[in-house]
Amino acid sequence: MMSQMPQQTALSRCPSCEEPLESGDRFCGACGYDLSVVPARPDDHPTVALNGSLPPDGAAGPAWPAGSEPGSGPAGPGPLPAELGGTAPGGHEPPAPGPQPPLTGSPLSPATGVRFDRPPQPDEYPLQAPDPRVAAELTTPPEGTTVCVACRAGRVDHDGYCENCGHAQPRERDHMEQECGPIAAVSDRGLRHHRNEDSFALGNAVLPDGSPAALAVVCDGVSSATRPDDASLAASRAAGEALLAALPQGTHPQQAMHDAIVAASHAVNALAAEPATAREHAPHQNAPACTLVAAVVASGLLVVGWVGDSRAYWVPVDRSGPPARLTEDDSWAAQMVAAGLMNEAEAYADERAHAITGWLGADAYELEPHTASFKPDRAGVVVVCTDGLWNYAEAAEEMAQVVPLDAAARPLHSARVLVGHALDGGGHDNVTVALLPFPAPPQGAGSA
Repeated sequence: MMSQMPQQTALSRCPSCEEPLESGDRFCGACGYDLSVVPARPDDHPTVALNGSLPPDGAAGPAWPAGSEPGSGPAGPGPLPAELGGTAPGGHEPPAPGPQPPLTGSPLSPATGVRFDRPPQPDEYPLQAPDPRVAAELTTPPEGTTVCVACRAGRVDHDGYCENCGHAQPRERDHMEQECGPIAAVSDRGLRHHRNEDSFALGNAVLPDGSPAALAVVCDGVSSATRPDDASLAASRAAGEALLAALPQGTHPQQAMHDAIVAASHAVNALAAEPATAREHAPHQNAPACTLVAAVVASGLLVVGWVGDSRAYWVPVDRSGPPARLTEDDSWAAQMVAAGLMNEAEAYADERAHAITGWLGADAYELEPHTASFKPDRAGVVVVCTDGLWNYAEAAEEMAQVVPLDAAARPLHSARVLVGHALDGGGHDNVTVALLPFPAPPQGAGSA
């Protein structure tokens, strides 16, 4: 607690003649100055610093300008006082310290083959609310003009900034939506990351017998790797293109899935090309990396494939049967559960839970594509998603509760609902979800 004692207890010299004083003196022994008339120091209300520390005793911290308190403002705000170490204004005790951030340095542990897929200190980048007084004075921009997502009134210039409120506009990948016949996907940056490192690919195909096939690929860039957004984009495109090429030729969907994951791995590996001098000093020390999960619905079969901790779930349309998780994570937590060392609740509550043991990338120890084939006995919906969603609906029963009842008929709307569920839960990670109805409706052929 900061000192709030009267000032005279801290005096070392007389304010009148500068004669040294003894502790407890009420009068100066040299000039007789009455020390009791020296006013006491005001109560100290320290300001919490951005780094979580308090100003030194007796030093006044800067006051926050109006409208720029911690956690607000357009210029990369800091965390709220409750999230920082130290005493918050008003004398409230700080919360108990949370777990320490994961290991720093190289994201890959050579001894264990584990990659820590979490940035040390994620930031929030909210958009500031527009000033209604200014927005009301502006006329609606002409049709075809890019309008600011913050004030909804200003025109966006060529540099990507609003000419009215000055806000930088979201990048194209910050929020993506696509509907491709009976399937749909939505991807969002979330509330803590500065960019969206997820990606997806959707497609429809016609099998040699004329029956339809639908596919979805979802990839999650490893945040601790270099260029994770490029890795997820390359992997999703390569896997999607491989599936769309193989299925119409009559390749069995499970074999096509395996080959698609291999193609995605090669695409991500190609991103690690470096100058010879760089490879000599640190060969693939921090190569681009991502996880992958994909699903194909074709000929009464449901085929899933994955590497990493992105997941696929099965949710019956009429909810008469139990939902199910169709994938097993390549993660530290899954290994602990499989070895019988922890139950699932204990393992996923550990700070190491999201350390992945399998991924696509040049520094992966060995590529092990997982594939599985199912023959559901009723209509349903396949949920293909990154951990940005399933962190807020981990069990299959929890996922089924948040999937809308009309998801098979309205996949895009339902994908938006699921992304909204993750954002309402905190949006701590990028969020991507794709929905595929089973069986695939006999709609238009082609690809997207």
